[in-house]
Amino acid sequence: MSPVTVKIKEKRPGQRACGEKDEKGELCCGHLKRWYTPSEDVAKEFGKNVEIYRCERCRTLYRPAPGDRSTAGQKYEPRPVNVLGAFVRTDHE
Repeated sequence: MSPVTVKIKEKRPGQRACGEKDEKGELCCGHLKRWYTPSEDVAKEFGKNVEIYRCERCRTLYRPAPGDRSTAGQKYEPRPVNVLGAFVRTDHE
């Protein structure tokens, strides 16, 4: 049995839908979801705790874009909150 190679694309900043085209040239447009339980092949090739997204429709894999600060990239800046849950300003003007 030959080794399986996994094809993975890179998401664009803010991308939330799949950009893969089918045989007819039509876009898939399936939602990209964070894949928390990758298959054994993917875990072997990219590591167990790697951040990977998978299309719900065509199952294309995506790696997050470096420096993506949008909510689609799920990278947030931690901000302090007070006891009531309101954000606290850190800069004093």
